[in-house]
Amino acid sequence: MNNADLAERIADTNSLSKADARKIVDGVFAAIADAAANGDETAINGFGKFKVKDSAAREGRNPSTGETIQIAASKKLGFTPAKAVKDRLNG
Repeated sequence: MNNADLAERIADTNSLSKADARKIVDGVFAAIADAAANGDETAINGFGKFKVKDSAAREGRNPSTGETIQIAASKKLGFTPAKAVKDRLNG
């Protein structure tokens, strides 16, 4: 499912136009991304948590040459599903 599919489903279930639903979907994702950029956690009750995780700098290898390279530290956005989502996924 992509953004357009999600917006279409929201539009159908809530009597909205597809354009309005798309604005809502884009707004939700923008808010999550803005919170993550500020280092904040976003918790959606019954769905899960989006949390920024720090990845330390490390040494790696170029798979084609075997040469040792330095991999810079970075930040990653992690997602931890809520118990209700885990239960739904696992039957």
